[in-house]
Amino acid sequence: MTFSTDFSYETRPVRVVFRPGASVTATPDEAERLGLRRLLVVCGSQGESVARTVADALGDSCAGVHAEARMHVPVEVAHRAVEVARAAGADGCVAVGGGSAIGLGKAIALRTGLPLIAVPSTYSGSEMTPVWGLTDHGVKRTGRDPVVQPRSVVYDPELTLSLPVPLTVTSGVNALAHAVEALYAPDTSPLVSLMAEDGVRAMAEALPLLVADPDDLEARSRALYGAWLCGTCLGATTMGLHHKLCHVLGGTFGLPHAETHTVVLPYALAYNAPAAPGAVTAVRRALGAEDAPRALWELAGGLGAPRSLRELGLKKSDLPTAAAQVTGEPYANPRPVAAHGVLGVLTAAYEGREPESAEAPQ
Repeated sequence: MTFSTDFSYETRPVRVVFRPGASVTATPDEAERLGLRRLLVVCGSQGESVARTVADALGDSCAGVHAEARMHVPVEVAHRAVEVARAAGADGCVAVGGGSAIGLGKAIALRTGLPLIAVPSTYSGSEMTPVWGLTDHGVKRTGRDPVVQPRSVVYDPELTLSLPVPLTVTSGVNALAHAVEALYAPDTSPLVSLMAEDGVRAMAEALPLLVADPDDLEARSRALYGAWLCGTCLGATTMGLHHKLCHVLGGTFGLPHAETHTVVLPYALAYNAPAAPGAVTAVRRALGAEDAPRALWELAGGLGAPRSLRELGLKKSDLPTAAAQVTGEPYANPRPVAAHGVLGVLTAAYEGREPESAEAPQ
C-alpha cells in the first residue's frame, strides 16, 4: 500500500456493542446510557417480530413499534414516521432491521434531531454512516448530516441467522461495494484503506461459508464484522460512480437495493480501475485474485446472486435515461464520468457479461 502523507480522517461519536444476543441484552443498556426513556422502535413489516422482541426488552422505555419502513425511504413514509414519533412523545428511536429500517430511523433523526440506536440485521453497513437518503417522485436524494449518525450500534450475529441465503449474499456484496469505493475516494486515508481491505477480506471469506451453512454463527459474526468495517469506510469517504449508479437505478427505476449493488459493483470497479490502481491492488490482495472486477463478478455469481440488471427488471430502453441521470450532476470519481462511458457500464451490467477493465483515460 502506498502511504499518503496528505489526508484527513474524522472520527464520529458512535459506540459499538458486538456480541451474540446483544440486541436484547445490550439495547436497553444503550438506551439507559443515552438517558432515553421513550423510544420508538422502527422496522419493516418483515422484521416486525424481531423488532417486537427488542421492544419487549426495552420494557417501559418503548413508546411503540412502527413497522412501515420501505426500501429507498419514500418521503411520504418518512413524513408518516415523523408524525408517529412526535405523537408518541418519543425522545429517541431504535431502528431494527436492514438498510430500509435504519434509513427510516435516520429520516426521523434528520427531521426531529432525536438520537438513534441502530440494531442491524443485515450487512448493509449504513448504521455506521452519517449518510441519509430519501426518494421523492422517483428521484433519490442523499446527504450527510451528523445528526443521523446512530449514537449506538448494537451488532448481534444471532439476528442475522434468519437472513435468507440469497439476501445474505447480496447484502454482503452491498457492504463490499462500500469498501471498494472508499479505496478510491478522494478523501480516503491510510486508516480507511486498512479497514476497507480487511472488510473486503472478511466478507469474501464469510459468504461462501454461509451459503454452505447458513447457521454458522462464527461465519455470521465474521460477515457482520466485515459489514462494520465496510460501513465505517462509507461513512468516512465520498461516494462515487458506483453509488450514484445504484441510487439512480433504485430511486428512479425501483430496483432492489442490495441486488443492484451486487450487479453493478464489478462493472463500476472495472471502469475506474485504470485511474485507481492502488484500490485495485488492495481488492486483489483481499480476494487473493489477479483480476479484481472479475473476482467480484465470480464471487457473487458463484454464490447464486443475480448477475444482470435485466434479471432485476430493468428494461433496455431505460439505459439511456439512467445514464443521463448519472451524469447529470458532478461528483467525485477517480475517472471522468462521461455519458458514453456510463452507458457502457450500464449496458455491460444489463447484459451481465464478464467485466472488462476499460482503457486508461487519456
